[in-house]
Amino acid sequence: MKLDRIGLRSLSRLGARGTYGIAMLEVPSLQPEVKVLTADLCNTSGLDRFRDQFPSLFYNIGIAEQNMIGIAAGLAKEGFVPFVSTFANFAAMRSYEPMRLNMGYMGFNMKVVGLASGMAMGLFGNTHYGIEDIALMRSMPGNMVVISPADCLEVYKTILACAVSPDPTYIRLTGTANSPMVYKEDYPFEIGKAIQMQKGHNIAVLATGSMVYESLKAAEILAEKGLEVSVYNFHTIKPLDQETLLQICQENDYVATVEEHSVIGGFGSAVAEYFIQRKNPPRQLFIGLPPQFGRAGEYTYLLKHYGLDGQGIAQKIKIFIEEVD
Repeated sequence: MKLDRIGLRSLSRLGARGTYGIAMLEVPSLQPEVKVLTADLCNTSGLDRFRDQFPSLFYNIGIAEQNMIGIAAGLAKEGFVPFVSTFANFAAMRSYEPMRLNMGYMGFNMKVVGLASGMAMGLFGNTHYGIEDIALMRSMPGNMVVISPADCLEVYKTILACAVSPDPTYIRLTGTANSPMVYKEDYPFEIGKAIQMQKGHNIAVLATGSMVYESLKAAEILAEKGLEVSVYNFHTIKPLDQETLLQICQENDYVATVEEHSVIGGFGSAVAEYFIQRKNPPRQLFIGLPPQFGRAGEYTYLLKHYGLDGQGIAQKIKIFIEEVD
């Protein structure tokens, strides 16, 4: 099932999780050694078709996330390339120690897909939110790669790119079904290479995952107020695209980082760690979730409540520019 037969709008309706399942149908032709594991989340991972078409490649481990990582590590040690999926909070936190051992220390070529990260689990509440996973995954010693795709097309491209990558990787899926489209046509995707979405001069907005779309909406709102904003899609959080960061550092006095994650230890922190090593770094605004447990509610309500929709991001940027000028 090729992408041109599916259609981007169909992927958008499925959301990131459904798109992951669609993309996995292409992986066996790219990576013959693939194995697919899930923690009793076949349907939630969008893997029903994969299970039916490739039953010998599919393993339902049950609700035993840590054990699933161990099984995947055994497969990787024997030369297979396992893709593992569970909710992001269970992947990054419940399974952190076995991931640290097998993906960090041993460097096994495993791909862990964190489903419904950020606040996508909505009414399930704080126990199911993935708001610390970037901090945990990017701080893991070793060659761990961390990717947070901007929309469903980028999810699709990420999965295919990871299928042939030799690096242990954490793939962070944000957003819900009927997710907005950032890309409406094909484009070049490269792990580790950020993408400039639009060029401005007042401030550079660096976004990742679900926040790329919202940052583009914020840029539209700010343009109506006379502010021209550059927007970048940093789909790869580790390793960061230092070449693009250097260019941003040289061309901008102000930078905003936007993420559906705690403002402590996440994407914004990674960018700040780079900037602080440069001479005369830009002033940085951190836009994300407060470092505390908050409300539960429907996803769109939560984005608005925390100022992570386009209107909220635009307002925060406007206030920041006014205060620092």
